[in-house]
Amino acid sequence: MSIAYTATLPVRDETVSHLSGLLHAERLRRGTRQGRRVLTCFRQAVLVLRWLLDGTRMSQLARDNTISLSTGYAHLHEAITVLAAQAPGLHGALLAAKAAGYDHVLLDGTLIETDRIATPGPTPGVDLWWSAKHKNHGGNIQVLTAPDGWPLWTSPVRPGREHDTTCLRAHPGLLTTLTEIREDMRTLADLGYEGEADTIAVAFKKPKGGELTNLQQTFNRAHNRLRAVGERGNSLLKTTFKALRNISLCPWKIGNIVAAALVILHIEHNRTT
Repeated sequence: MSIAYTATLPVRDETVSHLSGLLHAERLRRGTRQGRRVLTCFRQAVLVLRWLLDGTRMSQLARDNTISLSTGYAHLHEAITVLAAQAPGLHGALLAAKAAGYDHVLLDGTLIETDRIATPGPTPGVDLWWSAKHKNHGGNIQVLTAPDGWPLWTSPVRPGREHDTTCLRAHPGLLTTLTEIREDMRTLADLGYEGEADTIAVAFKKPKGGELTNLQQTFNRAHNRLRAVGERGNSLLKTTFKALRNISLCPWKIGNIVAAALVILHIEHNRTT
């Protein structure tokens, strides 16, 4: 025996319609004939939003839509790819931030947890996706936010074992681009990025066996007050999209999933910068 109930998605009709339109365009691009899909573009959009926003299990989504599990995942992966393709690029996001009049942006890394997996790392006995800092498996995502903490751009995923500075250097063009714009717009971050302090503005680190000067302490208070707001961007993504709290798909897909969530967030709030 099964019980039917009514549920409501916490999104605007315009958001569902926008995603539905993107999926319709993708079907036209692929040459999908009418009537060949069990789900309409609208129903596929709802399925994907339920997975992203509510973290609904695919087994439940498949039953609700009377489709197989493999078909459900195929619909999900298709939509994630379509959405991720709409995500702002690094240069575009920074140009928009500059046009908005921002004198700084905020950079912070976040771990998107995954189910327990065992993948050999670059050295014996090291798990590629294990984060010693968070004591969990996951992927590292770098997030650029506006001065008020609004997410502007998210990076591709890097293995959770990597430090924020390592991830910063690993993303093609990220460090170079931030270096190029530093005269017009500084990038503020925490001490996890002290290895690139020439490009990224970080607080002064207390010297071993010494003390910070009054001027350095004053700078740190001002810096941390501005920089801490950047953590709002990571929090906003994870509280809005329950799927980002733990992802059971291939960890290399985390970057696209976060980018897809960012696009939905921008559409829902009608704001990019």
